[in-house]
Amino acid sequence: MSFLSKSPWIMHYDGSSCNGCDIEVLACLTPVYDVERFGIINTGNPKHADILLITGAINEQNRSVVQNIYHQMPDPKVVVAIGICASTGGIFKECYNVLGGVENVIPVDVYVPGCAARPESIIDGVVKSLAVLEEKHRSIALMNSGKDVLAIETASVEDAKTILHLQKEAYQSEAEIYGNFDIAPLKQTLDEIRHDFSKKCFLKASFKNHIVGSVRAYSDGETCFIERLIVAPSKQDLGIGSKLLKAIEDRFPDSPRFELFTGHKSRRNLFFYQKRGYSEFKHSIVCDKITRVYLEKHRAEHK
Repeated sequence: MSFLSKSPWIMHYDGSSCNGCDIEVLACLTPVYDVERFGIINTGNPKHADILLITGAINEQNRSVVQNIYHQMPDPKVVVAIGICASTGGIFKECYNVLGGVENVIPVDVYVPGCAARPESIIDGVVKSLAVLEEKHRSIALMNSGKDVLAIETASVEDAKTILHLQKEAYQSEAEIYGNFDIAPLKQTLDEIRHDFSKKCFLKASFKNHIVGSVRAYSDGETCFIERLIVAPSKQDLGIGSKLLKAIEDRFPDSPRFELFTGHKSRRNLFFYQKRGYSEFKHSIVCDKITRVYLEKHRAEHK
């Protein structure tokens, strides 16, 4: 058992619960259950936390807080949705100011349903989250050691949920740059991305069947439009994005031109694409905070 399993640090955030689940979380720390005897420490600093426990549904007022906490936690990290409200929105799901469960705002790894969730179930959820955390650490270690082989292949609609999870994780940093968490990649639903599979070619990058990157594209005959090249934050700077970009270009050998876009403040993205032969050709204003920069690339034989 590693040090993570022996002494994980958790952080609890109350989204908008009735406090039923919060009381049960607190009960886990009392002498009856005493999770601290297992080395589980409750911290108030997201920069020190391995696991984020969230109770209650997410609403417009606390969405940015949840995203900010999540973004401050070091990778890899695990999110546990405690109670039916955090899992799905519960009875408040249809309220005008409720966005639904936690997964509509940040990726969720473990669900603990219940109203209210019992302390025993919460402890089981933390135990399951430890297994997820260990797997994420192992995946990073294998990848960094070069012992694991990256596989890039066509994604299927069965991968939609995992890719959407990764997409929302990857775009957190973009939303932070612009101070706008209403960007389309973060608001896309599972039904919407499943519909995209019927119109676009999806590729996925995997380490031992664990998806760490994805890209999608479609062609109108003359131009191949490349969208949402994403790589897990903990897997960046390892060449995965470059391999995905080349792979999606190779999937459209008859397209003489490629087009994609990013935000004007996303300097890292702009540098990445320009280094790989893309050049700016137009701008469009999305809102007060975001200007979309369009880039294009022509195949050498078609110039």
